[in-house]
Amino acid sequence: MRKPSSKIKEDIARLQEQLKVAETREAERIGRLALKAGLGDIEIDDAKLVQAFEDLAKRFRGGGSETRKSPPAQNPAGTSSGANSEA
Repeated sequence: MRKPSSKIKEDIARLQEQLKVAETREAERIGRLALKAGLGDIEIDDAKLVQAFEDLAKRFRGGGSETRKSPPAQNPAGTSSGANSEA
């Protein structure tokens, strides 16, 4: 059974509002993480920053082979896993 166009328009409006809320939530999350990482203090051209974010997204989506070649940096410098190595 087909929906009337008015119902489809209502659905579209509802979904657009849901999309707007979801994008706002995601933007706030990314913004908080970027500030936490210190990106707020860096003066960089928006185009370069967008490119860096695109590279990061590609890396985590599995498109970047360079991440598989280097070991993960889980411990900050100077904080080796002494508690786990020799007890």
